[in-house]
Amino acid sequence: MASELPRFAAVGAGRMGRGIAIAFAYAGHRIALVDLRSRSDEAWQKLRDEARAEIEGSLAGLAQLGVIDAAQVEAIAARVEFVNAAAAPAALAAAELLFEGVPETLEAKREAFEWLNRHCRDDAILTSTTSSILVTQLAALVRRPERFLNMHWLNPAYVIPVVELSCHAGTDPAVLARTKALMEAIGKLPVVCGPTPGYIVPRLQALVMNEAARMIEEGAATAEEIDKATRYGLGLRFAALGVVEFIDFGGCDILHHASREMSASIDKSRYAAPAIVDRMVDEGRLGLKSGSGFYDYEGRDVGAYRRDVLSRTLGMLRHAGLWQPPAEKTQP
Repeated sequence: MASELPRFAAVGAGRMGRGIAIAFAYAGHRIALVDLRSRSDEAWQKLRDEARAEIEGSLAGLAQLGVIDAAQVEAIAARVEFVNAAAAPAALAAAELLFEGVPETLEAKREAFEWLNRHCRDDAILTSTTSSILVTQLAALVRRPERFLNMHWLNPAYVIPVVELSCHAGTDPAVLARTKALMEAIGKLPVVCGPTPGYIVPRLQALVMNEAARMIEEGAATAEEIDKATRYGLGLRFAALGVVEFIDFGGCDILHHASREMSASIDKSRYAAPAIVDRMVDEGRLGLKSGSGFYDYEGRDVGAYRRDVLSRTLGMLRHAGLWQPPAEKTQP
């Protein structure tokens, strides 16, 4: 019976589908890991065994790190139900929330959504885990586009809390709210963006990674020194403050002047500040020190906020083992 089947389904039994399956199983939910490709019994058995081994291996890795008890591995893995093409219609029809995770081609997506259009119930929420195809392109492939959005997971999907929800103009706000609630219920942290290439995280990290590679190419620093600087300088600070919060905290004018200098000395196309930064400086909206920036600080206890930022930063330093107590004696 449909009521006995999982409420969730990951369509595509590759790396992303397996990671999503672990995330739901870890949170106590049964989830169908669905393969839509017609295979021989032998090929299906091989795929199922590979998927099961990877899921159990990932959970065993968590157990080795003390995150879960070794005794929990089997129980969590058992919540993942492997479904082949023959059994797919029933699993798809039972699911409330589905994640399409087939290969990154429009043809593969089209074939997958043809299955979903035929078999999913009318009130199902459909998502695509694509990292490269805009939600506006895929919405045209869906029978109920108002119940569709992209959902980008960060690897490992069962570890990183952020999931990026990319909506198109026709996405029903109630569907977005329901999707966010379902993801929050399994411990995820959904963030919302429009139909933009690269979502939020990949778009930002591509710039950082490419610039790091350029610095090595130019001989500016070694890979080891760049990684030390990003782990304990850049990364540590941005783990305590968000990127935009960091702009406001230091001052939009600081970014404005730094961008001007680096665009002149390194590369204008890479370092020129966007128009919004120049406009905010002209308007005197410099951030925390002026009372408004990207955020509004009117009526805010600035002293308490600064202490909170310091507390967050100290927490990251302690986590990294880099905070030292003060010296008890004066050095000669």
